[in-house]
Amino acid sequence: MNVETPSHTKGIAQWAPRFIRCYSAPVTGAIPDAKKKFVPTLGTYPRGFLATGIYVGVKPTNKGTVDLALLVSEKPCSASAVFTKNKFQAAPVVVSRQVLEQRSGEGIRAIIINSGCANAVTGKGGLDDASSMGRAVDACFRSSPDSTPHSTRGQSLDVETSSTLVMSTGVIGQRLPISKILSAVPIAHSALSATHDDWLLAAKAICTTDTFPKLLSCTFTLPSSPDTTYSLAGMTKGAGMIHPNMATLLGMLFTDAPIPAKTLQPLLTHAVDRSFNAISVDGDTSTNDTLAFLANGAAGGHPITSLMSEDGKALTQVVTAFTQQLSQLVIRDGEGATKFVRVRVTNSSSFADAQKIASTIARSPLVKTALYGKDANWGRILCAVGYTDGLSPAAVVPEKTSVSFVPTDGSEALKLLVRGEPESVDEKRAAKILDEEDLEILVDLGGGEDGNGMEEASYWFCDFSHEYVTINGDYRT
Repeated sequence: MNVETPSHTKGIAQWAPRFIRCYSAPVTGAIPDAKKKFVPTLGTYPRGFLATGIYVGVKPTNKGTVDLALLVSEKPCSASAVFTKNKFQAAPVVVSRQVLEQRSGEGIRAIIINSGCANAVTGKGGLDDASSMGRAVDACFRSSPDSTPHSTRGQSLDVETSSTLVMSTGVIGQRLPISKILSAVPIAHSALSATHDDWLLAAKAICTTDTFPKLLSCTFTLPSSPDTTYSLAGMTKGAGMIHPNMATLLGMLFTDAPIPAKTLQPLLTHAVDRSFNAISVDGDTSTNDTLAFLANGAAGGHPITSLMSEDGKALTQVVTAFTQQLSQLVIRDGEGATKFVRVRVTNSSSFADAQKIASTIARSPLVKTALYGKDANWGRILCAVGYTDGLSPAAVVPEKTSVSFVPTDGSEALKLLVRGEPESVDEKRAAKILDEEDLEILVDLGGGEDGNGMEEASYWFCDFSHEYVTINGDYRT
């Protein structure tokens, strides 16, 4: 590539190419070739839901990329959500939680999301801005001639009666350009559509440092209604500040299955604990983490009132597997990441212990940098196991603990530590395994002190690279 360089910068140009970003989003907004395989070209979306994404210009430096997403149900939905546990909770988190509490999870119609500004740590003004975004969407329902009547028709809306959830993502500590956003809401509402292209636009509009939009959809059936096909769709965003504890970054799930709010909440919690609460890019938990689940029942069938029923068990499997796939796209897009790693902790005395150990390994800077350097430094993994906080007294017995690298090509695992004894490691094979993008780390606790432990948990994470530092060193610019 030939580029004309001003004379006063030629010295810089000689070394600057070494720092070209290979993994972060190109300034053109183009999706890197290596990530295009994760972007769907079609989808099967739930009945009665509409979506779109439009350009507003929330961030001053954004000159044309879509940054306002609107997702709407043609009929009122049951809804549930999980939120960040960060003490500094963003205004949209506070407002959306209040909406769900006041409505007892019923009668929700929409989600509006902006990127470019987190509306976090913005005081009362930020709360007012988040509330006004929801009210602007509600006003579109009242003015629409084919809108479904609901309890807020004809009323002056406030946060207690709004039917819209609000999310924001971007820089913390800055106010939203709220006038620009509010004036754009009717435009977004008029552009709503059920097409794949519009769902993809919505997924693009919530991106920040993401290199690709994260959108999935699937169909499923339930035992009580084998002839009824249900759809499930989801989108998420995130590439950095990822170590959810809720919650997750931002994410939305939508289905046309009939699921009351009282069933939806435990369903979401179960799935999130095994997916979005089991991923880590950098160990940081955002102020804005929110994952919402809307169900409008438009496909019909018997309402799912218990997760212990046959329908409930089947639905739990579907939603858990789906959220795992969706959350793993975040790791695939981790800022500067070159590795996609699953750490699996097996034969633990409890799921909680296994998950704590997996989480500690996943957020260890020493483990993550070793993986980036393709160094089979299993001692760092073992060290992370040993300093994990909050374990039951007999969770880890050094003499029973084993560690292995498991290749994703199906070949034999490379044993590093067997029941507390180090193995003679084939460094050439280790280097070959670590040269691949995907890797599994297996930690076998040997059943714990009593030897009877059979629980396991997984975490998905990525490595730390020079690129991660570069991206986050100039995030605001």
